[in-house]
Amino acid sequence: MYTSEIMMYDAKRQSFFTPENISYDRNHGPIPHLAADTHTVQIDGQVPNPLSLSVHQLQTDFPQHEVNCALECAGNRRHTMRTLLKEVEGIDWGDAAVMNCTWKGPRLRDVLHRAGLTQDSCQGLYVAFSCYAVQCQEDDWFGSSVEVERCLDEDMDVILALEMNGSPLTPNHGYPVRVVLPGVAGARWVKWLDRITVQDTESSNFYQRHDYKVLPPEAVDSASAEPFWDRTPAMCDMPINSVVGVPGDGDTVHLSGSGTLEVKGYAVPHGADGPVTRVQVSVDGGQAWTDAEIEGSSVERKWCWVLWRVRVRVERGAGKEVLSRAFDRGGNVQQEHSQWNLRGVGYNGYGRARDLTII
Repeated sequence: MYTSEIMMYDAKRQSFFTPENISYDRNHGPIPHLAADTHTVQIDGQVPNPLSLSVHQLQTDFPQHEVNCALECAGNRRHTMRTLLKEVEGIDWGDAAVMNCTWKGPRLRDVLHRAGLTQDSCQGLYVAFSCYAVQCQEDDWFGSSVEVERCLDEDMDVILALEMNGSPLTPNHGYPVRVVLPGVAGARWVKWLDRITVQDTESSNFYQRHDYKVLPPEAVDSASAEPFWDRTPAMCDMPINSVVGVPGDGDTVHLSGSGTLEVKGYAVPHGADGPVTRVQVSVDGGQAWTDAEIEGSSVERKWCWVLWRVRVRVERGAGKEVLSRAFDRGGNVQQEHSQWNLRGVGYNGYGRARDLTII
């Protein structure tokens, strides 16, 4: 992590829920400033009863549901992939493109049911989310899609969020309404949502079809990647991951009076396989591992990050490294490295603090 990201990480981990003023923000175009009293969301496509819902109707016509979950950029830890494996394309995110919040709004399944969609009538369909408010860098609009089954499954907790951490969404986080897809890459959580379409194909938007995909290693530049875009699945579930936040790369650290080093970080589960159940730390290259303490929280952690800490014994000297790995309820275990890909998405190799000087 860069120094600014270390500072942001340390500020984030002071609270289980991330305050809006230190949350990460990624957009592919300008931020629109919309009026909630005139904004509508259209529900159309292969539904028996197309709808046009105002924000007020979303607030009052449907039960409001809260979900606690992490929002993580698909490119989180891209810097680690490009420095440990090979150069990639994309913004040089460190390890802090993640936030953990409480989101509130109607369940998408309730809205789709109001439009007449049922479990029996949705086989092979997708739900496409769109924002036509502003032009994007690579398209005239922004969109994404997921399988309709995910949106109708109550256990998936998909909502149309109107609030974040007990307050209305801010413009940079999608005011007045955005999709919340727990466990799914942040690129699919469309902000400033104005259209939901049930259709038999994925979204045709550039960012669904030509970005946010784990391309095979043969795709080494834009030209060689071209044949793979249409045959590579769109990234959906985020992988299990953990990060060593403190100490940071290159730090000089004093051992405590007891001769131990305090290590702190966060971990997230794979998709819907949460919560994270265990985090371990190694100071000898992965030969031996020490269990970290997962800090307590009274909320359901299925979709959330966990914050962890541990004290470990490490020899004094330069060039030291601390590793972390996470485990979740679904049986997923973080591995040493993940597959290199041109866009640098989905990196979830061991968490690392490198080039430490211990004195």
